[in-house]
Amino acid sequence: QVQLVESGGGLVQAGGSLRLSCAASGRTFSDYYMGWFRQAPGKDREFVSGISRNGVNTFYADSVKGRFTISRANAENTLYLQMNSLKPEDTAVYYCAGGRYGIYAAEERWDYWGQGTQVTVSS
Repeated sequence: QVQLVESGGGLVQAGGSLRLSCAASGRTFSDYYMGWFRQAPGKDREFVSGISRNGVNTFYADSVKGRFTISRANAENTLYLQMNSLKPEDTAVYYCAGGRYGIYAAEERWDYWGQGTQVTVSS
């Protein structure tokens, strides 16, 4: 199995920044496409960002484009999400995900999930 553990969430004021991390273990990290999803209270889980196996190609939801940056350090088996200019609507539980074949907005296309980390942005 691939195990994913998120960290870095917390409470921040609007306009502030956070960096989330996702530590992977159990398989070869560089073999997997990686992504971030989030789930706000009462809403479905939504795609935030994805990154290719070598980190060259990245994708972002329109709602976070220009504010969030996804990256990975394969030698450290770690995925990151740098979140700047945070807004109250970014409040959600953030999950990292791993997949074998590509980057997809649909959560059912991903194979492994972390337990999530809470991000709360106050107005």
